Amino acid sequence: MTTITATQATTQPAQRTHDNYGRLWLRVPQELGFLLLNLPIAVISLVVLSTLFFTGLGLIAILVGVFITVAAMYTARALGTLELLRLQWAGRPRIARPQWEKPGETQSFWRITLAPFADGHYWLYLLHGMVVAPIIGILSWTISFVWLTVGLTGATSWIWQRALPDEANDTWLHELLIDWAVPGAELDIDPVLGESLLYLAIGLIFLATLPLVTRGLTLLHNVVARGMLSAWRSEALSLEVASLSASRGAAVLAEDQSLRRLERDIHDGPQQRLVRLQMDLASAERKIDADPDAAKALLTEAREQARDTLEELRALSRGFAPPILQDRGLIAGLESLAARSTIPVSLELQLDPAIRLAPEIERSAYFVAAELLTNAAKHSGAGAIRLHLALRAEPSAQWLDLWVIDNGSGGAEKRAGHGLSGLEDRLTGLRGVLSIDSPLGGPTAVGAHIPLPR
Repeated sequence: MTTITATQATTQPAQRTHDNYGRLWLRVPQELGFLLLNLPIAVISLVVLSTLFFTGLGLIAILVGVFITVAAMYTARALGTLELLRLQWAGRPRIARPQWEKPGETQSFWRITLAPFADGHYWLYLLHGMVVAPIIGILSWTISFVWLTVGLTGATSWIWQRALPDEANDTWLHELLIDWAVPGAELDIDPVLGESLLYLAIGLIFLATLPLVTRGLTLLHNVVARGMLSAWRSEALSLEVASLSASRGAAVLAEDQSLRRLERDIHDGPQQRLVRLQMDLASAERKIDADPDAAKALLTEAREQARDTLEELRALSRGFAPPILQDRGLIAGLESLAARSTIPVSLELQLDPAIRLAPEIERSAYFVAAELLTNAAKHSGAGAIRLHLALRAEPSAQWLDLWVIDNGSGGAEKRAGHGLSGLEDRLTGLRGVLSIDSPLGGPTAVGAHIPLPR
């Protein structure tokens, strides 16, 4: 058990506060750049969008007004996208953009022209660009500009204060503050020195709080943008449903193709050997009395046929689920594949053998590796293969990355009905991705990337 002393308990929150304040200062240049650009962008946005939109409304009775109004909406979309990019540059997390082109829709001139009228995002972007952005943009620019100016002016007042021309001045701000704080106090202080110290204190206070002001104003823009310019949750759900439907369809297609290939392999391999075995046994049965030596030769050949058939059936059974994969896991299964490869395979398995993944993920990774190793042995002309397996963590998900890299002739590509296309369908069923890098002349690198469930 770890013991925390009272001194540690006291200093740790202070240290965290200091670190947080220091991180705020690191973002000040970016946030100031974002805020000080708000005024020109807000003015341009208000002028351009108002001119286009109200001109279009005035001419809506004729066809040209429709196009001008649509131009205003597309301009608002561009300005809204610029706001999202600027927020991301200022250090805010990326905001999901709306999906402007719906999947499956045919794009025609009139659909592109009239789509903004039926899409609520365009109206929100227009409202943001014409009303909301100018209001909060001018407000945030004013506050940040005044805060920065007061801070810098006050902090440097001791430099420029004595350079001002001497004028008769009976009222000093520092004397008013002293009289208000300590009534009747009579302090003999140089007026210029007193004013300089007061301005310096005010400037330092404003500079010390500048990171809080810039962060707060940037967060205000971020909240508004997230509410008006981001994709709707219903869109994300629709995309999720469409993605799941596509994944399910791809998985069904991949399984159907696998079953058809297995049926063809059984028909062309073990079934033909069994037919031959049956014929050899029938011939041996007929000759066993009249020609024992010939019958013995036929039985020897039949035994070889039975052994070869058994080997083929064992190889085909690996297309279902090899026992080593079920019993010992993915690492052992990949080591078994590498040992059976006709080309030397260098293993880079950066996964703890004790970790067991979901059965469907281990099975798919095994089949993908087996198919890629077979393809490399048949078509690449390679002399060596690297098999790489690792986990990759991202903020949104964790991925299993499997790479098969050979030093062959290259030129591998996806073609309908061929092996790589079938692998892509299998991975799509798990919402995975197949990546191919195979220039002519080699080398070839094919990667399977499978997201892991949380």
